[in-house]
This record gives sequence, structure tokens and C-alpha cells, in this order.
Amino acid sequence: MPQPTGYTRAQIALHWITVVLVALQFLLHDAMSEAWDAIEEGREVIFNPLISQHVFMGALVAIVTFIRLGLRLSHGAPPPPASEHAALQLVAHATHWAFYVLLILVPVFGAVAWFNAVDLAAEAHEMLTSVLLALIALHVLAALVHQFIFKTNLLARMKNPAP
Repeated sequence: MPQPTGYTRAQIALHWITVVLVALQFLLHDAMSEAWDAIEEGREVIFNPLISQHVFMGALVAIVTFIRLGLRLSHGAPPPPASEHAALQLVAHATHWAFYVLLILVPVFGAVAWFNAVDLAAEAHEMLTSVLLALIALHVLAALVHQFIFKTNLLARMKNPAP
């Protein structure tokens, strides 16, 4: 498969949909945390639509990630900037694949914890969520460094689809 010069319209749209979904999961997780605390303490979980939202959006994150993974495998991804050091290229490549893994495992562990009340799965969900947050921070920082320090205009690839 020839290496594309940019991302497809679908790849870009799914990237930004993932950003919104994950941001909402972080911002609206309090009801789920309170419900889990109630389960651990043996109390009854009071219905809250934000709990259902968290479960549904977690599943949606995993589904969107599988679609993104399929597009990545079928369409590829543009090469890193030619001026980028080989070590940075390796870190970027590993980071992108780690995103796919985490964006699938975090919802899976969350679902196992929620639907089966498995403490170990809940702990894995929480730990991997922290790793995901750190990876997001690294990703955003790297994008900003590329844009404003390296001046590679890398951000344009996530705004403008390849011709």
C-alpha cells in the first residue's frame, strides 16, 4: 500500500469525534464514580442518566476506535515530517498505537467492572484512564511543539483531508 500524503476525511472526523467523546467521559464521570463507590459500600445505586451516558459513550469510544483502526490499516497514515529525528518518529508511532490499545481496553475494563462488579477490572480501568490522560497530554504537547517550535505545520493534517 502506498503511503498517503494525509488523513482521509473519515479519519479526521473520527479523530475529532474521539476527542469529544473522551473529553466528555472525563468531564462527566462523577456520577459513575459515585455509583461505583455505592456498589463497593454495598449501598443501592440510585439511577442517574449520567451513569447510562458514561456506559454508552464508553462503548461508543471502543466502537469508533475499532473503525479508526480499520481505516488506519486500510488507508494508512501520512509519514512523519522528514525533518523529525528518528527517535521522535518512534515515540510518535508508539504513542499512536498505544492510543488504539487504550481506547479499546479502558472501555472493556470499565464494562467488565460495571456489569460484573469486578474490583480488579475497576482498578485496571482507573489506572489505564490515568495512562490515557498522560498520553493525551503528551500528544497535545507534541502537536503544539511541532506547530510552534519545529514549524512543521503538522496540525494541518488533522484539519484538512488529503487530496
